[in-house]
Amino acid sequence: MVNLIWIFMILFGIVYSIFNGTIDDVNTAMFEASTQAVQLIIGFIAIFTFWLGMMEIAKRAGLLDQLTRLTRPLLRKIFPDLSPSDPALGFIMSNLTANFFGLGNAATPFGLKAMSALQEQNPNKNSPSRSMVTFLCLNTAALTLFPTTVISLRMSHGALDAMDIVIPAFLATCGSCITALLLDRLFWSFSKRRKKV
Repeated sequence: MVNLIWIFMILFGIVYSIFNGTIDDVNTAMFEASTQAVQLIIGFIAIFTFWLGMMEIAKRAGLLDQLTRLTRPLLRKIFPDLSPSDPALGFIMSNLTANFFGLGNAATPFGLKAMSALQEQNPNKNSPSRSMVTFLCLNTAALTLFPTTVISLRMSHGALDAMDIVIPAFLATCGSCITALLLDRLFWSFSKRRKKV
């Protein structure tokens, strides 16, 4: 459906520009936008390559496994339905770590694996389990120390200090993460009361 909307918008814009006599402006804008997109991607490559490399080094050095082991008690409190040896906890921790360093693209595969592992244990396959909802909340409102995408955008647009977004972004994501967890617990307690009634 979204593809059809985009095709309609593009065709409508081109037809309108032909009748309006501004087709030359549309052509110029398309080529300028293409150039800007390539420059933006090149700016992203440097930062994403660096952090993805750091994540791979941490993974091979066993740092991610140790981090998962250290945070397992906290994850057990956040996900009380999961057993301490559940493989989903490792995927969840890897996803949260990747999000923490602003690597949304690297976090996605871990998130999909975590959801698959959680779905395997889900007794009702047609609706999400408590752990699935909690993980979705955490993933969406992810705690982020280093927002690589925002920093890349700021660098590509000539910001004087592209890194000055780090502390405000961290504080904002702390707030969003805490709010997501509180709302998750609140709605879960409401749904439990409803089932009892």
